[in-house]
Amino acid sequence: MAEQLSFELPVKPALGRDDFMVAHSNAIALAMIEATDAWENHKLVLSGPTGAGKTHLAHVWAGATGGEIIQARGLDQVNIPALATGPLVVEDVPQIAQDAAAQTALFHLHNLMQTAGHPLLLTGTSEPHHWAMSLPDLQSRIDASGVATLEAPDDTLLAAVLAKLFADRQLMPRADVIPYLILRMERSFKAARDVVGAMDEAGLARHAPLTRALAGQVLDKMA
Repeated sequence: MAEQLSFELPVKPALGRDDFMVAHSNAIALAMIEATDAWENHKLVLSGPTGAGKTHLAHVWAGATGGEIIQARGLDQVNIPALATGPLVVEDVPQIAQDAAAQTALFHLHNLMQTAGHPLLLTGTSEPHHWAMSLPDLQSRIDASGVATLEAPDDTLLAAVLAKLFADRQLMPRADVIPYLILRMERSFKAARDVVGAMDEAGLARHAPLTRALAGQVLDKMA
């Protein structure tokens, strides 16, 4: 039988509700995201490590509520009143910790959303009290939000995440590749993304199938 080779195909992340893998590490956060009507003061912070699924959950929520998604960086360049007309996700809020203009824009956006009663979802790494906004009034409003936290993955979820990342790239690793990776890679979502990307590149460069041997070489190179 011919070997399964790796081809350079576009990466198409699946970000629907049915594509989100529920496990002990994310079940509570998912339940909180889906209970929009129960959010205190119509706002919620979604926190978790890089690659934990914050953007995926943000898309799930936006799809369910008809909301819009925008990056925190550059908020000072958009029409804030026009944004505050419905459900909204502001992603990667910690990235503007030293950006006074973007923080001021988010502060006004927050107040307009609160006045109108529209739900506001903020995302970022770490707990919100560590975001260290240089605008105290904004930080106090963030601190007053409910928090849904995504935890690091267990073996089952990490395996599912790896399988999804390979599928997003339209790749089919050998059956023993994912168990091999789980035992040897760093236990984080970011590491899973990096490993899959590196295996994709290595497979393309060598015109080789995605085998355990290739996985070992990739891990050695990344170490």
